[in-house]
Order: sequence, then structure tokens, then C-alpha cells
Amino acid sequence: MAKKQEEQQNPNLPAIPPELKEKLDKIKKKLESFSKKIVDKFDKYICGVALLPPPQSKPGMSPEEIAEIESVKDKIHALVLVDDSEPSKMSKEEMNERLNTIIKKTAEEIDKDLLVNVIMISNLWQDCYDGKYDKLQMVAMSAPVHDTGMLSAIKISEVHKTMTLKKFEKYIVAYVLAGSIVQGKATKESDIDVFLIVDDTDVKKMSRAELKDKLRQIILGMGFQAGEITGIKNKINIQVYILTDFWESVKEAHPVIFTFLRDGVPFYDRGIFMPWKQLLKMGRIKPSPEAIDMYMSTGEQMIQRIKHKIREIGIEDLFWSTLTPSQAALMMYGVPPPTPKETPQVLRDIFVKKEKLLTESDVKIIENLIKTRKELEHGDKKSITGKMLDEMLDGAEKYLKRIRKLFTQLEKIREEEAVLHLYDTIAKIIRDILALHQIFKIGEDDLLKVVKTELVSVGHLTSKQFKQIEEIFKAKKDYLAGKMTKSEVLKSRKESGELVRYLVELVQRERGKEFAKTKFHVKHGEKFGEVILLEDKVFVIQDVDAENKVIESATVKDGEFGSLTKSSFEELETALAKAQIPRKVFIHEKVFESLKKLFGKDVQIMVHH
Repeated sequence: MAKKQEEQQNPNLPAIPPELKEKLDKIKKKLESFSKKIVDKFDKYICGVALLPPPQSKPGMSPEEIAEIESVKDKIHALVLVDDSEPSKMSKEEMNERLNTIIKKTAEEIDKDLLVNVIMISNLWQDCYDGKYDKLQMVAMSAPVHDTGMLSAIKISEVHKTMTLKKFEKYIVAYVLAGSIVQGKATKESDIDVFLIVDDTDVKKMSRAELKDKLRQIILGMGFQAGEITGIKNKINIQVYILTDFWESVKEAHPVIFTFLRDGVPFYDRGIFMPWKQLLKMGRIKPSPEAIDMYMSTGEQMIQRIKHKIREIGIEDLFWSTLTPSQAALMMYGVPPPTPKETPQVLRDIFVKKEKLLTESDVKIIENLIKTRKELEHGDKKSITGKMLDEMLDGAEKYLKRIRKLFTQLEKIREEEAVLHLYDTIAKIIRDILALHQIFKIGEDDLLKVVKTELVSVGHLTSKQFKQIEEIFKAKKDYLAGKMTKSEVLKSRKESGELVRYLVELVQRERGKEFAKTKFHVKHGEKFGEVILLEDKVFVIQDVDAENKVIESATVKDGEFGSLTKSSFEELETALAKAQIPRKVFIHEKVFESLKKLFGKDVQIMVHH
């Protein structure tokens, strides 16, 4: 049981001899059988069943007492903790006697050597009130077989108390178990609440606050150690109070301190806690008039705080919870987020009147929330009731549910529009490529056939790229037929980026080849120049070898150049992008005469093959 668990937790412990292990296993089975029987009989009244170590003789015992201890040393000693806190028709003494008889009879049926010590919770607590802690130490040394949480709480608290007193006995005046454990509301998972009172009346070397902080830090650390020693996982909550603060709280009728005094059970007391507990029970500890006024005003302050919070929820929380999603929906549609005041009208214009995705009642919800916020902000409406808040909250939830649906609808529309845009982009680029090959006026139904014969068959496009184009064309047809799936949308968008980049590069390469025909080099004197001749404009670089090239431009009419003006490479790029590519470039007499005027009579034209 406990020894076996400790051995598993700590592999450094010596191994248990086989004969002892066999004996412990037998004891464990008997105790489990005994525990099951009494729990089945008395159910929630049984707080715990545990194995106790054999009794030991102590100095000062009489020979008769020692002989009695020796006679029962080899028997099985068990503890049964009984909860007698609930009211009963019989007195506690009668109940104690009856339970004792039945439990001990059950033990004899299991094994005649099974000796049971039945302890009532009320008797255990009374011993603590009287300053008798023997039974607590007995529980601390026990190995639980059945536990509803009480045994664990007493065990870890007793171990922690012993550790604390060993180090700080001079300062600790009371160690008290409190919370749900002593109120009879504990479960196996309940936290264990204890509080300590530290005497700070004779502190000289440090301030009271320093004493409290230092002791608190060490005592909390001991709480973790106690959990590790006992193997109890329940959290132990330790509150450390200094005596002067505790006394002030008693005088001020602090509700937490009053609860501690009323319900707390002292596991250690140097004559401070129990007198206070008795005085409270007698009604002699009464709050001061100042404390009464303070608590009365606290109630009023809390009411005002609640009203303020309700108002704040109406002004801010509900307002922003509906406004920001509305603005997000408009942004998703492609509209910049409007001001709060403009938002309902923009929603109405776009999603109610134009797209028919929302109803007027949907927009009215956010409109009313904005209106309420404005009225509260400007003081036209002083407060809002809980009923109004519930109605506003219901409206906001309904509106947000509708906005979530709107997002889904907008996402679908955007995805479908993305497919159309992708189709238009691909189709336009393909037509541009075909136009560079002098192929014009192709019907939409014939476009794929022409691409296959004119671009795929000659190696401008691969079979894989052609398949991607086919899928984009199919996605567009499915969209028009209302059959497009989300997977088609995602696939089209995923594979289109690389295809578009390749087609654009293909257009640029083809245009580059064609524009190369419009460019020729000239030699004038020792310099080399460059001329780019477009349909109605010419760009001239007088010296292509110069460190800072100067580019000029002039208009062209019937082959004759106008006056040159300073230009730039950016202007050249813009002109090339807009220009129609000439099928053939001829240098006729007027062009040649313009070149002679520009570069001199000895100008020579370099011919490209």
C-alpha cells in the first residue's frame, strides 16, 4: 500500500523482502474488503478508511499499558473516519456507539485480528479545540485505503504543520484548517485551505511586512514539499497572516476572517485562536460602527459599479462587437471601412439594395446599437436595464450569426470572380501572343484549338501548360453553369501564377523580337548612335558608348523627323508598351534625309541580318 507506493516512487529505497510483501498484500486485500463492506452500508458517512502502524510504548507508561500494547502489536490496526456533521434523530453518542458496534462486527467477520479505531469528525475537531493533537498525528501516519478527501487534507496539513513548527515555532501562534474541508463540502478534488497566524509583536530586526514576506515564501515552499512527501496531489492553499493585521481584520469584521474564526479547526494554537473563536460564538466580537458603515457603503458602491458595467457593455462592448465585423465585411467586398456613423447606410446601400445579401432588419440591429451608444454617450439616455441589455445582446448575437453567413457568401462570390478574372487575364495574354504571330479575330470557342496548333505544336507552350489553360477555361464554363466546386477554384488559383508569369514573359520576348526590327545603329564620324523608329515617333541616342547616355525624341510625319527634344528611358519604355508593332520597317528617302540632317552627310547605317 503506502510503503509499496513509496517504493515505486523512490527506486533508491531497499527492496521489500518477499515474505513481508506477501503479508502486506494479504493485509491490503482484507482492508479493501472491509472498506467496501462498510462503505456499502454507510455510504457518504464514511470519510476514510486507513491502515495504522502498530502502537508503540512511550516513556512514562505503566507496565499494564505496555503489556496491553505488546499483546496487540501483531494485529492489523485500522482507522475509520466517520462524518457525523449532518443532523440525525439520534444523539451523537448513540450514533457513535451504534456505528462502532456495526463497524467492529464487520471487521471481525473479515479477520478476528483486525482492530478498528472509529473516530467521529466532531470528536476529532473537539480534540483540536481542546489542544489534543494525538489523533491528528495518527491520521498523518496512516496509509489510506478509502478516502473522500478528508484523510488527505488532514494528512498533508499535519505534515506541513510539523515542518513549519520545526523551523518557526517561535513565531507561529496558530495553524488552522479551513475552507470546504471543515464545512463538510469537500470532494476528492477539493483544494486544501490552511492559514497561519504569525506573531509580529516582538519583531526588532526587520519590519513586519518583511517578516511576513520572508516567512510566507518559506512556508509556501514547505507546502510543495509536504505534497511531495505525502504524494497528495490536491493543491494546498496557504494564507499567512501577521497577528496585528489579523486583529485589525477581526475588529473591522472582515467576512473572510469571520469565516475563518467560525469554521476553522486549529491544528496548533498557542492560546490565540480558540479564545477568539469562543468570543465570536458568544457574540462578543462585534464590528465597529466604522466597519458597518464601510460595508454598507461597499454594497452601494458595488451596485453603482454593476450599473456602470452594464452601461459600459451597452456603450462599448456591444457596439464594437458588431461594428468591426461589419467593417470587415465591407473591406472584403472592396470598400474602405466607413466611419461608425456611416456604416449602417453603406451596409444598406451595398448588401441590402445592391447585392440583396442582407435584409433591412439586419441593418436595423447595428443601427439601433449605434443609436443607443450615442444616446448613452451624450446623456440623452441615463442608463440601460438588464432587460434592455438582454435584448441588445440577443440582437447582437443574431446579427453576428448573419454576418458570419455573409462572409461565407462574399468568399464564394470573390472566389468565383477570381476565376473569371483569371480566365480574362489568360485569354487576353493568349490573344496578345497570337496577335504577335499575325493571328487575329479568333472566336472564344476556337481559341483552345488555335493555341494547340499555333503555340503548342511549335514548342511555345508545353502540354502541361496547355492542360492548365484547358482547366481554367473549364472552370469558367462551370462557373457560368453554376457547377463550380471549391476544389476547382483552389486548384485554378494555385496553378495559375506560374502560367501567367510564363505567358507574360513569352509576350515580352515576342514583342522584343518585333521591336528589334524598329531599332538600327548608325555611325557618324567616330561615334556610334542608335535610332528607334516607331510609327509616329523616333528616339535617338547620339553616342551609345558615352558614360551618361543622352536620349532624345521627335515626332515623325511621313518619314520626316520633327525637332529633337530631351527625353528619358522611362518615356521610351512607355512608348514601346503603347506602340503598335510594325510588320515591316522601311527606310525611305525622307527618313534617310532626316538621318543625314541629324548625323551629317557621312552617316552610315549598320544593317542587321
